[in-house]
Amino acid sequence: MKVFTPSDIREIDRLSIEREKITSYDLMERAASAVSYEVMSRWLPSQRIVIFAGPGNNGGDALAVARHLIDQGYKPKILLLNTKNKLSPDCEKNKRRLTDYGYPDFEEITKSLTMPDLSESDVIIDGLFGSGLSDTLHGGYIALVRAINESGAFVVSIDVPSGLFSEFNKGNLIRSNVVHANLTFAFQFPRLSFFFAENSCALGRWKVLDIGLDSEVMAKIPSDYFIIDERGVRAALKARDEFSTKDDFGRLMIVAGSIGMIGAAVLSSRAAIRAGAGAVVVHAPKCGYIVLQSSVPEVMVDMDDNDECVSKIPRSKMVYALGPGLGTELSTINAVEAFLKQSSAPLVLDADALNCISLRRSLLDDIPRNSIITPHAKEFDRLFGEHFTEEERFLKAVDMAKALGIVIVLKGRYTKIVRPDGKIFINVLGNPGMATAGSGDVLTGIISSLLAQGYSPATAASVGVYIHSLAGDMAKSVNGEEGLIAGDIVDCIGKAFFKVKDNSKFK
Repeated sequence: MKVFTPSDIREIDRLSIEREKITSYDLMERAASAVSYEVMSRWLPSQRIVIFAGPGNNGGDALAVARHLIDQGYKPKILLLNTKNKLSPDCEKNKRRLTDYGYPDFEEITKSLTMPDLSESDVIIDGLFGSGLSDTLHGGYIALVRAINESGAFVVSIDVPSGLFSEFNKGNLIRSNVVHANLTFAFQFPRLSFFFAENSCALGRWKVLDIGLDSEVMAKIPSDYFIIDERGVRAALKARDEFSTKDDFGRLMIVAGSIGMIGAAVLSSRAAIRAGAGAVVVHAPKCGYIVLQSSVPEVMVDMDDNDECVSKIPRSKMVYALGPGLGTELSTINAVEAFLKQSSAPLVLDADALNCISLRRSLLDDIPRNSIITPHAKEFDRLFGEHFTEEERFLKAVDMAKALGIVIVLKGRYTKIVRPDGKIFINVLGNPGMATAGSGDVLTGIISSLLAQGYSPATAASVGVYIHSLAGDMAKSVNGEEGLIAGDIVDCIGKAFFKVKDNSKFK
């Protein structure tokens, strides 16, 4: 599924209107109908609803929603803010229709607004400014937004919460000057700003409403942003020939573990073998030998000379994954440096491999092109400098993926796979229970397993993240969020693949 920028969405609207021979007002009616249905499915006509409409098309949407609600017996209080005496044509048309109704609780504000009494028992519908906003709010609008936020009412925002940009805020947004919605209804597509943690306070829960934009137009308009979905993952998965041997599914070496951290090697290797690699070898310090041999009999163990940490990384023709539980001892940093300086094939770097590199940042230039790195926020900042928002971190990741020629898996609530060609794939699956020790080690095992099986680095990253999150959601259904541990995710990897490949037979 594509995610579009505001300019792309305007073009899709325009072309859909042309192809379907409708008007922009007709499209507004579709949007209003969809929002009204959602409102009516949640609240009875007796509910006090206050609607704030701005002067643009977002305000037109809000006025149309008000009219739909009135037609169904609701009695909303409607406030249209028109301080510059200039409404968009479609907003003006909806204003006239409300005026023709003779509805008594409709007020157009042309000078200063006297705030109505608002209470926590009210529902507020925010239609002040939508995704077309090009500047931060000023003056009286800031006071209005803060009054809405302080009211304690349940707030529904149309399109995007007023004051929030739909793409990037670029550090100049004061979020107390943005409507804090409890529920946001976006039209046809989620907005890019929905996928950054710092905006969650404004969005609340969000839902995308289908307003029937032309599917052929959407297919033709290019985008650099995509949501990973089951259909795409299913298409990417390779069929397995019935005469296959383990050599057809690749050999993987996972360099992992240190004293007290052998569990990371266990989890990543278990995940790799569950994700389909033909053979997995774990290179670990001697202290991990018994644990690995007894915990994961399906993998082979290659012992380092050091008792407590990895001090040398053997070279072979296998695909490599470095990092889980590796530690940052000097001998390990030296081993990572020596290995990277002699490597040319794509590999997976996670956790302590990234921490080792952050202690010698010149090693960033030695990462083989098309490799995959999988940092969480703190690991990313150790590598590339401190960042204060997810948006800042993401934009830096886009630059570094291009500069270094690597795939960056930026882990978080909405994990983003940033490719060196500028394409971004966003994962929307997963749950808070996956924020548990070892979850990242499992992801490393899955992604590196797919890389060993011959998937391209970009595909291995996107499919791996999706399977990992789907397995996490399956584990949640059994163990709950609080009870979910990383091993539960491993146990559901096979079920996740099965569901994607043959959803009709999954039980």
